[in-house]
Amino acid sequence: MPQHKSRHSTGRGRLCCRACPVHSVPPMTVAPPERSAATPVRGRLSLFSWLMLALGTFGFAAFWVLLSLAFDRQYHWMAVIGALDIAWMLRLAGWRPGRRRALAALVATVLIVVTANWGIAAGQIGVLMGLDPVASAAKLGPNFFWNLFQLANSGLELVWLAIALAVAALASR
Repeated sequence: MPQHKSRHSTGRGRLCCRACPVHSVPPMTVAPPERSAATPVRGRLSLFSWLMLALGTFGFAAFWVLLSLAFDRQYHWMAVIGALDIAWMLRLAGWRPGRRRALAALVATVLIVVTANWGIAAGQIGVLMGLDPVASAAKLGPNFFWNLFQLANSGLELVWLAIALAVAALASR
């Protein structure tokens, strides 16, 4: 075996030899971590993140509509559950904590409330007119919806909706 200096180098930054068991092993390299589809790159959100947000928003609104039409009640407390669901979906989708995620949760919660109330109103009016909820929702105009929304939501119902917005902002930070 060749004689080695204590630092295994020639003093000029080169290795002493290639036959040395210390230097014959290639240096260890660290591979960069693999990115998943949900991991945002440089602050950008992937398509998966946006699809998860849309799925959470409209999926929960559909669930709320089905529950309300099945039992013939509004169930305004479902807005709070929807806000928690959206906060959870944003975390699963890889949204980074901060104002952007809180704003996305607020917008999604408002969209859940509007979509669910539109579907509930369309379902209840559609039954009276002999239409299914989808056909009735297409015929329901914004002015008629706003009148029905004001009639169905007052007092305690609006408190539930305000609590839902606060929960969405706090749970998604």
